[in-house]
Amino acid sequence: MSALKRLLLTLALLMASVAPLRAVNPDEVLDDPALEARARQISQGLRCVVCRGENIDESNADIARDLRLLVRERLLAGDSDRQVVDYVVERYGEYVLMKPTTEGANKLLWGAGPALFLLALLIAGLYLRRRARAGAPQEEALSEEEQARLRELLDG
Repeated sequence: MSALKRLLLTLALLMASVAPLRAVNPDEVLDDPALEARARQISQGLRCVVCRGENIDESNADIARDLRLLVRERLLAGDSDRQVVDYVVERYGEYVLMKPTTEGANKLLWGAGPALFLLALLIAGLYLRRRARAGAPQEEALSEEEQARLRELLDG
C-alpha cells in the first residue's frame, strides 16, 4: 500500500471517529423515511433533560430514548412538528428546547445581556470622564522643616 493511500485511509478513519454519533436505536426508526426525517429534525431541537448540552437524538440516556419514542408516537398520531414540540414543552418545560423562545419571562433573559453591557459602557464612560476632568494630581511642596530633614538625610 502506498504512503498516499495509507494517509487517506488514516484521514478517513479519523474523520469517521470525529463524526457525531447518533443514539437512535434501530428499533426506534420509523418505516416511513419522511416521518423519520421529521422525527430526527425535531429530536435535534430537543435537549435531553439529564444530559448537559446534548439533544435527544445524540443522548444515550433512558429519558432521551423515551422522548425519542414519544416524538415518533406523536408523529404517527398525525401531530404537526409544532404540535409535537409544544406537547413535549408542556410536559417538561422550556428547558427541553435547545433554542429557547424569546417570549414571556425569557424576554428578561434575552435582554439582560445587552442591557448590562450598555450599563457597563455607561459606567466606564462616566468614570473616564470624571478622571479626565480631575487632571493630574497636585504635588504639595515640602515645608521648611521637611526640606531641612531631607537635606540632613541626603547629606548623611
